[in-house]
Amino acid sequence: TVLVLAGTGSKYEKKEINGISHFLEHMLFKGTKKRPNTIAIAETLDKVGGIYNAFTGEEYTGYFAKLDVGHLDLALDWVSDIFLNSKLDSLEIKREKGVILEEINMLFDHPMSYVQILWRELLYGDQPAGWNIAGTKETVLNISRQKLADYLRTQYVAPNTIVCIAGKIKDSQIIEKVKKYFSKIKSAGILKKPKVIERQTGPECLLKERKTDQTHLCLGVRVYNLFHPLRYAQEILGIILGGMMSSRLFIEVRERLGLAYYITTEVSADPDTGFLVTQAGVDNKNVEKAIITILKEYKKISQKKIPAAELKKVKDYIKKGRI
Repeated sequence: TVLVLAGTGSKYEKKEINGISHFLEHMLFKGTKKRPNTIAIAETLDKVGGIYNAFTGEEYTGYFAKLDVGHLDLALDWVSDIFLNSKLDSLEIKREKGVILEEINMLFDHPMSYVQILWRELLYGDQPAGWNIAGTKETVLNISRQKLADYLRTQYVAPNTIVCIAGKIKDSQIIEKVKKYFSKIKSAGILKKPKVIERQTGPECLLKERKTDQTHLCLGVRVYNLFHPLRYAQEILGIILGGMMSSRLFIEVRERLGLAYYITTEVSADPDTGFLVTQAGVDNKNVEKAIITILKEYKKISQKKIPAAELKKVKDYIKKGRI
């Protein structure tokens, strides 16, 4: 597996170009000089049974290829090519705007996804940390080739790039190969992200009405960031609450009360922000009961000692999941 990460995402964007990190991720699959279009890029790895994709977050954007160990050079060549040599064709940019607008429509039409967008909006408001990673329809339509090229030039540079490689390979062999395939990467100063402003002074709620049979809700709290010494403890708390089928909220809300098909709790920890959130979909008439039940479990875990057996189970679950 070869994974290349650029240290940039939606938290690094200005309002007028919100969504540009995600837009650029799409464009890197549209053609290079060596592989002039999407089909050429895709077929390179499809022919050898490769798995490949990309993703954009608040803090970074990643591109990866997973192939048989005998195709290491091909994986490096492919990933480095799209990362360093995108043509940013104007016609493709115009066409891709339609694709991204439909992606935004999909997110907003899908309650499970939409409520996550609302959660960040509630937490952070009108600043990069609170904006949708995909942007808005207005900002996407406003992004030009020049803006994409400028963003690529400042963010996809050596000081802001990490190459991750895993597999049956030797370290000494890898270093030389990475130098070879990424020799063209430029070294330049990078765009810094603005500081996140934490404005909340009391409990807050954000409601959006939709004509659906279910209410999808997110309920949670701010927690420590990625660099805090208690980040591992809060990860354990999240799993105890709702991170697996034997977790407290899954048992209470689904198995005992039958209020939800899905309920989950996750902890998100970035370098400068963190939150713990429980998400569930419940019948509209059961919203109050579900919220009371979730808050009851939050209160319980804050006041009563976690049994040793439960703590061990969660630690083993985390360890096994990272193998």
